[in-house]
Amino acid sequence: MVHVLSSRVLLRPTDPDRSRAFYGETLGLEIAREFGTGPERGTVYFLGGGFLEVSGRSDQPPTPSLQLWLQVADASAAHEELRAAGATIVRPPVKEPWGLIEMWIADPDGHRLVLVQIPADHPLRYRPGI
Repeated sequence: MVHVLSSRVLLRPTDPDRSRAFYGETLGLEIAREFGTGPERGTVYFLGGGFLEVSGRSDQPPTPSLQLWLQVADASAAHEELRAAGATIVRPPVKEPWGLIEMWIADPDGHRLVLVQIPADHPLRYRPGI
C-alpha cells in the first residue's frame, strides 16, 4: 500500500517569471519553498491542503486536461480582487445547479482555475443525520 505523506501539482509554464507573478502576486499564494537559481528555478506555493510547484519551462501549449479546483470563502470578493489585479476572468461567479458557486479564471498560459464557494447549507459542508 502506498502511504502518501504529501502531494503537489507540478506546473511547467512557458514563461516562469510571468507564472510566478500570477500565482504569487495576482492570486496571492504564499511560498512554501524555493529551490534552484535562474528563471527556471522552482517555487512551491501552499495550495490549501496541497502544494503547487512552478518550475522548469515548457515549449508546449497548456493542456486543457489540467485544471485546478480552489475553494474560496467568498467567490464574489475573490472575483472583485482578481478583476482589480488584472487576472483573466473566464466566467464570473455563478450558482450552479448542483449548489456550488463557481467562477473560472485562467493563468498566463491559459490553464483554467475554478474558484469554488461552498455555501453553508451545501451537502459538502453540512449533511443532517450523518
